[in-house]
Amino acid sequence: MRKSLARIGVLTGRNLKEILRDPISLVFAIVMPLVLEILFYLIFHDLTAQFEMRYLAPGIVVFAQSFLALFVGLLLATDRSTSFLTRLYVSKARSYEFIISYAIAIVPIVLIQSVLFFVVGGLFDHAIFTVGMLFAVLLGLVTSLFFIATGLLLGCVCNEKSVGGICSIVIAGQSVLSGMWFPLDGVNQGMLTVMKVLPFRNATMVIQNALNGIGNAVDDLIVPIAIVLAYTLVVFAVAILIFKLKMKSK
Repeated sequence: MRKSLARIGVLTGRNLKEILRDPISLVFAIVMPLVLEILFYLIFHDLTAQFEMRYLAPGIVVFAQSFLALFVGLLLATDRSTSFLTRLYVSKARSYEFIISYAIAIVPIVLIQSVLFFVVGGLFDHAIFTVGMLFAVLLGLVTSLFFIATGLLLGCVCNEKSVGGICSIVIAGQSVLSGMWFPLDGVNQGMLTVMKVLPFRNATMVIQNALNGIGNAVDDLIVPIAIVLAYTLVVFAVAILIFKLKMKSK
């Protein structure tokens, strides 16, 4: 166990260094959602409650996390296309250690995103600065794991040229199926059912409810986070399995 943790630590350190070597992508993953947060609030917050900062900021937090699927997917796919992973395959590191190390390396970005978006949101609406904001930041670490796992899975099966196009589907899914950009009153029941069983809407609900208060613990927190975690565990398991098969094929 100790040796496994040591290997994960070494691999995580290397992945962090690799992330810092591509500051443009890092800035894009943080600045672009931040610009959207400010613009949508300034333009639409007087028109609908959907764009009040107490709903918009949590939505942007999760929306930004969907970009991490692209970020980590490109990182893994690029490593696969080089001799770096091929050399590591002959080491004693196991498939789950590789996958975990990539995931841990993304966690600092998740924290920066969440704190930044909430702080900026709080500058427009001081009511955001509550204990609920801290709770939402912590839960953001949980919801981010689904997108990180999805990116790792795509990085395992796609090359660096195709991973971007496929990851855009995940970003579009979070944008459209989360309900963050439009009120759900006019959505038909069939679509609402689809949204309830997929992780996108549930991830957004978790952060919004954590910030604004939890009325019913089961419906507002336990059920949506359980759905997100179920998808996360399945995607992580599949990513580890595929990565292991890739290692054996090398």
